[in-house]
Amino acid sequence: MTDSFSLCLAGVLLTASLAASAASTAPATTAAAATAAAAYGQELQGFAYPHEIKHFAFESQGEHLQMAYMDVAAAGAANGRTVVLLHGKNFCGATWDQTITALSAAGYRVIAPDQVGFCASSKPEHYQYTFQQLAINTHALLEHLDIHKAAVIGHSTGGMLATRYALLYPGQVTQLAMVNPIGLEDWKALGVPHRSVDQWYQRELNFKADDLRKYELNTYYAGRWKPEYERWVDMLAGLYQGPGRSLVAWNSALIYDMIFTQPVVYEFKDLKVPTLLLIGDADTTAIGSDIAPPEVKARIGKYNVLGKQAAKLIPQSTLIEFAGLGHAPQMEKPDEFHKALLGWLTKQ
Repeated sequence: MTDSFSLCLAGVLLTASLAASAASTAPATTAAAATAAAAYGQELQGFAYPHEIKHFAFESQGEHLQMAYMDVAAAGAANGRTVVLLHGKNFCGATWDQTITALSAAGYRVIAPDQVGFCASSKPEHYQYTFQQLAINTHALLEHLDIHKAAVIGHSTGGMLATRYALLYPGQVTQLAMVNPIGLEDWKALGVPHRSVDQWYQRELNFKADDLRKYELNTYYAGRWKPEYERWVDMLAGLYQGPGRSLVAWNSALIYDMIFTQPVVYEFKDLKVPTLLLIGDADTTAIGSDIAPPEVKARIGKYNVLGKQAAKLIPQSTLIEFAGLGHAPQMEKPDEFHKALLGWLTKQ
């Protein structure tokens, strides 16, 4: 690791380069940039969340665990409604920052948890990850907060979890919204090779900030980088550079296995709540595409097709597509995104 002066210099140079080329097609990626991230604790200690973090302690699978969460009250006149925000694999509750602000300003109470294995929550040494288990954990949190009805919004992997939550607790979900959810296709069935947990673990141990930045540029943001995205690269890179690196990587490997082996697309037909799909149609996210044969890679991760297919499978669906946007439209075009989301929420 470089000394503190080199780290600071690398960070300054990277920030300046990104700011100067915000409209360009590629971020600055240098050897120094890969080591510029801070080292955070295994529960993301040291990283600043946009709102106060609270902790819900519970037992699961013989483990004493805690879920970190933000509970943000309505900023103006409260409308008596609650929204639960479920983050994606390379995201945290903190990445919902702008959406929390928009929902709170519109009168909603907002709950944004970090799931077990992610971000500021516990990283157990032994845990069987299933979307059912994460849904049960989330339900226990909401029961603890005396919340029995809520709109549930999931992004990316959070969309898979939101689907599972709505299937398990249909009477407690007033509305379901999914933002570029993964799980719209079954990669294994389509020919993507299987990675074992051990193989995922070795991959995660080799995590590099530059690799994540390049992946997100090409897959998430359709070749367009903004300086504000660097904060989220730093967030994840800091977890992998901290003292809990091995445990972070191990939990990440288990979670990737869950995502790959537990598709939800076959159960969209069973959803019983009004459902909104918010789709950046330039997204190309597909787990395992990096090792897929060329002919398989060519036909997966096409959100301009997948969004429409999912909308046909879901009984009470509304599809809103954002032309030319990638995996995180709420971060790329927040004003446009939140106008669409709030417009739909208020009509239900």
